[in-house]
Amino acid sequence: MNWKPTTRTATGPNEGGGPLGAFIYGAADFFGGLAARRLRSIVVTATAALSGLVVLFALVPLLGARWNIEDVAWGALSGVFGVIAIVLLYACLAIGPMSILSPVTAVTGAIAPMIWGLTIGGENLTITGYAGLGVALVAVVLVGFIPGQGAVRPSGRGLVMAVGSGLAIGAFLIALDQAGDDSGLVPMIANRATNSLITTIVVTVMIISAVRRGQGAASALRAGGTELGATPTGHADLEHARMNVMTPTRSGPAGWGLAVVCGVLDVIANVLLLAALRLGDLSIVAALTALYPAGTILLAAVVLRERVAAVQWLGLALALSAGVLLALA
Repeated sequence: MNWKPTTRTATGPNEGGGPLGAFIYGAADFFGGLAARRLRSIVVTATAALSGLVVLFALVPLLGARWNIEDVAWGALSGVFGVIAIVLLYACLAIGPMSILSPVTAVTGAIAPMIWGLTIGGENLTITGYAGLGVALVAVVLVGFIPGQGAVRPSGRGLVMAVGSGLAIGAFLIALDQAGDDSGLVPMIANRATNSLITTIVVTVMIISAVRRGQGAASALRAGGTELGATPTGHADLEHARMNVMTPTRSGPAGWGLAVVCGVLDVIANVLLLAALRLGDLSIVAALTALYPAGTILLAAVVLRERVAAVQWLGLALALSAGVLLALA
């Protein structure tokens, strides 16, 4: 059975996988952030990519897969963009300030595919749809804002990297949208295979380097300080990135288990994203998907009892409003 919609239409309900997928993205980032307290971020990303690949192959009998070079190429290209997004994201957030660069990345990641869809893609929205996109962009900024860091002006280098990371996230969405509607899970399988290959090579090089320095292979896997959890598509658990967490001396099975959970949730979110792209408009799906930090924030509040800032609550309320407006578009 091939997973193929009968038509591609611009009505809002078809993008229903967008907000649900965004929440699950946020949940994946939450578990990725916890895993990155025990393992290096690149190790978490590699483990998540590999576990997600296993889940995708398990879903093939249910959702189907039609293999051809073009769809594999688009999927692989989206995987490359995902890795680029992660590298630039880590680099810009290391420079800081996160409170500014995080929303810049999120908004750019939403705007780029929105512009593509509304211009090159020829998508047409109602006034309600455009209003929903505007509200969603404001919500992305507020939800992604990390308060308490002071008014620090970002450097030009940091801004360039933040915009570059956002463009890479946008390119990931655009590349997936180019795959055929009847290709099933092929684009996502190619995406995860590419992620897995690149990140596994990096981790392998790290292990070899550690062994040559006489530090042991385990030292290359353990988190050496406060780390960012990330999904293979370039999303990151920004809320926990600034926490000074004491990392354990051993990674332990818990870290690997959390990374696997991150990968499983991330691939579920991506399947919903793929369905939303095939049923609806790229511009709307991009705006809804960019609200993924909401899932991380809500889980952190419920599970870890972390305080949610007033500005983030406002962002969550606007995110719900944007979802309603876009559903009515």
